[in-house]
Amino acid sequence: MYLISEEINAFLDLQKLGYVATVTSDGKPNISPKGTIIKWTDETLAFADIRSPDTMKNLQSNPNIEINVIDPLLRKGYLFQGEAQIIEDKSQFDEILNHYRSRGVKSPINSIVLVRVSSVSEVTSPLYDLGATEDEIKSKWKKHFESL
Repeated sequence: MYLISEEINAFLDLQKLGYVATVTSDGKPNISPKGTIIKWTDETLAFADIRSPDTMKNLQSNPNIEINVIDPLLRKGYLFQGEAQIIEDKSQFDEILNHYRSRGVKSPINSIVLVRVSSVSEVTSPLYDLGATEDEIKSKWKKHFESL
């Protein structure tokens, strides 16, 4: 069974921002935006540590992680739960780094995190429960962002 389907992969390729949730050593939540979340294998995601000292510190003491990626117009997306591992293998780091560079990521990358995904859930706006269509929701949010 593939946790991260081709449909989810295409979604991640399209969406350029997600949020990573970790837990501090004293049990407080920490959420951090990431613009580098990718599918690496059918069971793993990856993201780059570009400017994430708190996230990295938290993962060293507690590898449990959630990642939420939502389409801001459609108000749909995915919640990934899993366990993170900071890559220490240089060849694996270089392979993923080359992937990011080939996709145009120019920022310095301090480290790379692999997330072994244990569950994937779809996330949808409650507006869908009220019968709203994708086109209606997209139009509403597009108008909102255009008015800013």
